[in-house]
Amino acid sequence: MAEAIKGLIHSTESFGGVDGPGLRFVIFTKGCNMRCKYCHNPDTWVLKSDDLRTADELLDLACRYKEYWGDEGGITVSGGDPLVQIDFVLDLFTKAKKRGINTCLDTSGEPFTREEPFFSKFEELIKVTDTVLFDIKEIDNDKHIELTGCPNTNILDCARFLSDNGVDMWIRHVLVPGVTDSDEELYATRKFIDSLKTVKKVEVLPYHTLGIHKYEELGIPYRLEGVSAPTAESVKHAKEILGAEQ
Repeated sequence: MAEAIKGLIHSTESFGGVDGPGLRFVIFTKGCNMRCKYCHNPDTWVLKSDDLRTADELLDLACRYKEYWGDEGGITVSGGDPLVQIDFVLDLFTKAKKRGINTCLDTSGEPFTREEPFFSKFEELIKVTDTVLFDIKEIDNDKHIELTGCPNTNILDCARFLSDNGVDMWIRHVLVPGVTDSDEELYATRKFIDSLKTVKKVEVLPYHTLGIHKYEELGIPYRLEGVSAPTAESVKHAKEILGAEQ
């Protein structure tokens, strides 16, 4: 008998209200290839955890709250970036669907590739994924590399693949003053969003500094020192350009 796949877990949240449709049980996994300057969870970057759990263990825990989910709720896997642990997420979502649980994947699309063995696993994963919360960090590739340490060519390809295969998406964009808020880039992002066929919702997430203390605790330099949260007016302006809900 094959040994059960275990996920490297950062934490869980019993009643997530902003992590997909309805009320959701949220599983935060460890591991991320990007190093976004504004990331508020640098403690999820490293693919290492003392908390290893199987899909069944997590689903048993999640189902304690199932009566609160209603028609839209379910489980969301966030990170880090869950695609770094694609074998575990595929196992989790496959077993979740067998229990009749709605599944949501919160990802930035890295490390998506059409190369094997990742691509076949991803194709199987989206068959058991109801909604993808998809972060578009920065539309310009060079600026994306500067912001995250990674190119966005494979990330945008991931979004197109999801669209072409009928997977519902919520597009998210973090608005950072002086970094991701220029009209030129917002309009370019809107053009890309409009090229996708399955976008159900667009969200603008205002930059905040709530995670700075984690950088201090981890001894990691915070690279956006002095950058303030965007004004309500700039958030409203970005929402108008991107077609996000006000």
